Amino acid sequence: MQTKNKLKIFNDPIYGFITIPNALIFDLIEHKYFQRLRRISQMGLSYLVYPGAHHTRFHHALGCMHLMQKAVQVLRFKGVDICSEEENALYIAILLHDIGHGPFSHAMEHSIVNGVSHEHISLQFMEVLNAEFNGSLTLAIQIFKGEYHRPFMCALISSQFDMDRADYLKRDSFYTGVAEGNINSDRLITMLNVVDDELVVEEKGIYSIEKFLVARRLMYWQVYLHKTGIAAEQLLMRVLQRAKELTLQGFELEASKALQFFLKNNIQLENFDNATLDTFSKLDDYDIVSAMKSWQYHDDFVLKNLCDMLINRQLLKVKLKNSEINPEKLQKYIKKLMIKYQVSEEEAQYFVFTGAISNQAYEQHQQPINVLMQSGKIQNIVKASDQLYLKALSKPITKYYICYPKDKM
Repeated sequence: MQTKNKLKIFNDPIYGFITIPNALIFDLIEHKYFQRLRRISQMGLSYLVYPGAHHTRFHHALGCMHLMQKAVQVLRFKGVDICSEEENALYIAILLHDIGHGPFSHAMEHSIVNGVSHEHISLQFMEVLNAEFNGSLTLAIQIFKGEYHRPFMCALISSQFDMDRADYLKRDSFYTGVAEGNINSDRLITMLNVVDDELVVEEKGIYSIEKFLVARRLMYWQVYLHKTGIAAEQLLMRVLQRAKELTLQGFELEASKALQFFLKNNIQLENFDNATLDTFSKLDDYDIVSAMKSWQYHDDFVLKNLCDMLINRQLLKVKLKNSEINPEKLQKYIKKLMIKYQVSEEEAQYFVFTGAISNQAYEQHQQPINVLMQSGKIQNIVKASDQLYLKALSKPITKYYICYPKDKM
């Protein structure tokens, strides 16, 4: 009987060859829940702004695991005690940290499920997989939840400098072509150390951390909070909201069985059980795109036009302001749309709306990035750095946007 080779390698455009460390990791990657990430976009609808941004959550998860392997290797070389069970748990936790993302990443958790975050769904997936794999994910779940007694391990999974951010900045920079986000993840990881079970960066890594924080700020303004991307994501959320509204009114919309389930049911944290989770696992970007291709010909004015805008990239006009949008200005656009298309105010509000976006590259007081000085003293990166702009990066900057139709719709 031929046995399957489970120690395979992936060829990644960012890091080159990525190795699978053991058979359990291979089996988790092979699982249908993880394979679904091949069909979930890493950057939602950002490809409408940056045509190359078609990479997936699958890419990202493997990249994070690769960086975690490097981090473990570096920390062990520096004398940090990490046993094989902890090592494996770190790989599992980072591999599965994004498994709960829905179609187009964040759009679904703000539209057809109520108050159920992707982090909660990731944890639920991990618990189901833990039962399936005979408890071998128990320690990984503990680390993922931030409950393990060695805080540096939790910080490697989720903190202001973790393997998640170290991968997505470099990866998203590569696929969008936005060079400002390109960080030296190798250098950053090589500068990591552990003091009293807390994660620190050695003093000679200060400039790399400064670059990392600046890159994060620039990527948020240029990519993640790009005004066209924001408008597209808002449109998608409104597509799903309108589809759910029509379905609950008795309209039968063409959609996959999995999408139909979420349109017809009020899914909240309380009723997001394992059966719901399994249905959720059947949802991906293709369900949404396929539905929109059908819905663009629906009789409903709102659903039809929202879908047409996204499918054919005829998006809304977006303006960014430093102060809150004047309600009178908003009302002016709403009234104009109501008169032009003979629609109600409620319908017009699907196309005319305001919102706010905020960018804070570094939070000084929440899981700070600590620097191990050559003297042995540990300092917050803001104090350790001689660059005054790091203090400025710690302050949240909020901008306000208004979206409304262009002249022709």
